[in-house]
Amino acid sequence: MTLTLAEMAVAVLTTADGRAKTALSHAHAAAWRTSREAGATLPIGRAEPPTRPARPTRPELLPPRDVPRRRPGTREGRIALLHALAHIELNAVDLHWDIVARFAHVPMPLGFYDDWVKSADEESKHFNLLCDCLESSGSFYGALPAHAFMWRAAEDTAHDLHGRLAVVPMVLEARGLDVTPGMIGIFERAGEAAAVAALRTIYAEEVGHVAYGVKWFNWLCGRDGLDPKEVFHALVRRYFHGPLKPPFNTEKRAEAGLPPDFYWPLADEVAEAPGTAGFR
Repeated sequence: MTLTLAEMAVAVLTTADGRAKTALSHAHAAAWRTSREAGATLPIGRAEPPTRPARPTRPELLPPRDVPRRRPGTREGRIALLHALAHIELNAVDLHWDIVARFAHVPMPLGFYDDWVKSADEESKHFNLLCDCLESSGSFYGALPAHAFMWRAAEDTAHDLHGRLAVVPMVLEARGLDVTPGMIGIFERAGEAAAVAALRTIYAEEVGHVAYGVKWFNWLCGRDGLDPKEVFHALVRRYFHGPLKPPFNTEKRAEAGLPPDFYWPLADEVAEAPGTAGFR
């Protein structure tokens, strides 16, 4: 029996092992893409996503403040950084499939699903690239503790598509554009070419994910007769539980369609809020 897109999304969300989750993500993304190219688009359908996605028994999930910090100038610190990034990318796989399943009841153009399925497919690639780097360094995903801060954004915005787009791609993923160049430099100085290549791929493709968020956020606001900037500010104040921390990568944010007057007015205002420091 042919699955609907929403059922495919839930199948990914309910798969625990990271490599198995991303393999299924790739397969379902390919099925969706093939159906679109053939002019026989799979039905979106409806399916009930889990409150939280299935996760392997490791890594141990701790409160963000309890996750040990390691200096990136050491080999152990670089492994810890790769592990943290792999955890983020696995969460991103789930976040992108979750938006497909959780908001399938909201009438949206097919392009909305094209964009988030593509994003999930790319995040799956990112997770595997980082796992490959970890394994070549003698480690693996799950070897170190991680935190569940990112999924709080999904839970907080489970009934608000505007809020989900504002917080996940336009705040959390945009934060990745700010900090990834510095991480690339860390691995360049250490001579770790595979990690540099992986991070450069991630950096290039994350611009598109932020852009999808901006595009569909603006589309929804336009449909509803709302001012995107005012709505964005209100939603970040309501749902985001960490600081918007400069410096911002204004060039890449602009490339993704995110102008400074969206995020700069929130930087000082939110900077003293409790919580952790964003996506990456």
